[in-house]
Amino acid sequence: MDAEIFDQFLDQLERYVRERLIPAEKDVIANDAIPDDIVQEMKDMGLFGLTVPEEYGGAGLNITQYAKVVKTMAYAAPAYRSIFSINVGMFNSAIKNGGTDAQKAEWWPRIAAGEIACFGLTEPGSGSDSAAMATIARPDPDGNGWVLNGTKRYITNAPHASVGLIMARTEKDALPKNAHVSAFIVPMDTPGVTVGSPDHKMGQAGSHIADIMLDDVHVPGDALLGGETGKGFRFAMQSLDNGRISVGAASTGYARRALDSALRYANERKAFGEPIANFQLIQQMLAESWTEIYAAESMMADVTARVDRGENTIRHAAAFKVFASEMCGRVVDRVVQIYGGAGYLAEYDAERFFRDARIYRIYEGTTQILQLQIAKHMLREWAGSV
Repeated sequence: MDAEIFDQFLDQLERYVRERLIPAEKDVIANDAIPDDIVQEMKDMGLFGLTVPEEYGGAGLNITQYAKVVKTMAYAAPAYRSIFSINVGMFNSAIKNGGTDAQKAEWWPRIAAGEIACFGLTEPGSGSDSAAMATIARPDPDGNGWVLNGTKRYITNAPHASVGLIMARTEKDALPKNAHVSAFIVPMDTPGVTVGSPDHKMGQAGSHIADIMLDDVHVPGDALLGGETGKGFRFAMQSLDNGRISVGAASTGYARRALDSALRYANERKAFGEPIANFQLIQQMLAESWTEIYAAESMMADVTARVDRGENTIRHAAAFKVFASEMCGRVVDRVVQIYGGAGYLAEYDAERFFRDARIYRIYEGTTQILQLQIAKHMLREWAGSV
């Protein structure tokens, strides 16, 4: 998108977040759902197709612009970002990197128009360990398609999705590593697809995750992403790089919201006859939080610029996600501390910020898994230089 037009769009989005989305947060929390009219407004604004190429009905944002939108949306309750994040992040990335021309022509216009997508990688016994993946895709004996069986777990937007990108084992074992995994585009109304009840979560009210059960699900041959087996894990990892940038941007935006809340509270709350903002240890927590948010914003600018230049950013995306999500956890903890006893009460925002932020350190790769990934690439690079 043209830079000037994008800046105008971002200004409009910031107003929408503050004037429309934040005032509706109480309804989202009370009903554990985003109101239908707001979801439709978001579709009308083009949020579900931000990264889809313009010729397919999307906005054609680059990664730098996309991350700025995510950060802006993340200033409000996480559910608002969650409902469109898979469309513009992992699903779109997989279609872009691995989809055939026919798959792009079929699915890009549909997700840009607001059909909701989900991404099925995690299983009851398989998360970071792809070798343990149990979902199987076998050639359909009655045709040129495939038959899928298995269960996917913790799948964001599964209760609302009309399409899922499902990872499944097409070989018992294969070399090179992870070549046993293939990706399939599966309409969620396909016979044999069942979505479980939404899981009850610690936080992020209004966003939903659920299991997806696949019981003899027949899909045609053209459902295989890219038309080639053994590429699913690579497409998934490329998509997760995008997802990690999204989570990092969301963590940064939400940390800013929490800090702004603490700053306001510290100036309004009085103790010993003066605002607690005058106390140096309160100022220390505010200053540390601002500094860490600034660092995350700087990392975001760097990693997204690298992606837009076409660089390999596996390590940089992981590092950004690790730092930003851990930073957000530290910021919301300080915010509860600044609020004091009020921070432990549900009537104040601080305790919600604390609960909502906890998942950022877990999904799209836990901090610990990503630290291992960063170290692995460091050691591989060192070994290649000696």
